[in-house]
Amino acid sequence: MTVAWELQGSFVDPQVWASGLKKDGAVVGTSEAVEILSVDTCWELLRTTTVARLAVQTANGPDIFPINIAVDGGTLVFRSAEGTKVTGALNGPVAVEADGRDPDTDHAWSVVVKGHTQRIHKSEDVLATVDLPLVPWHKGDKPLFLRVQPRQVTGRRFPIAGPEEWWTPIGDAPRTSEE
Repeated sequence: MTVAWELQGSFVDPQVWASGLKKDGAVVGTSEAVEILSVDTCWELLRTTTVARLAVQTANGPDIFPINIAVDGGTLVFRSAEGTKVTGALNGPVAVEADGRDPDTDHAWSVVVKGHTQRIHKSEDVLATVDLPLVPWHKGDKPLFLRVQPRQVTGRRFPIAGPEEWWTPIGDAPRTSEE
């Protein structure tokens, strides 16, 4: 049996989250604890992380790559070498997703930036990006500096569920075969 869950309305309307989720037309739960973040809050959170995922369209379909990021004004900057990631990023729309957890509040957050990527060419622009806190985790030459120009920035914050809410005891777990 396939269960289809559908969010009522749009992902960016806070009233929608308060109205809940529906299964086969009936409201079965609410997501009042999910907070839709303002664009300013999204950028504040992006400034707290250096790791994100870049989603691009490639010749073989969609792909996702881990990247190290830095916020530069109202854009994201990352470094890379030539390859599938750069080709996909420069030839179509992209999405960048970053997330994190606040240990003080036990809340998680997720921010998605959708837009287009541009190669940073001008010497003065490249020199300006060198001063950004942009340190790739992966060793190797990353001579290209790229900038994601956003057209949409969205985010949400939500409490992290404890094991008492998601844990399924082994005895009650669904099984596909006797193992």
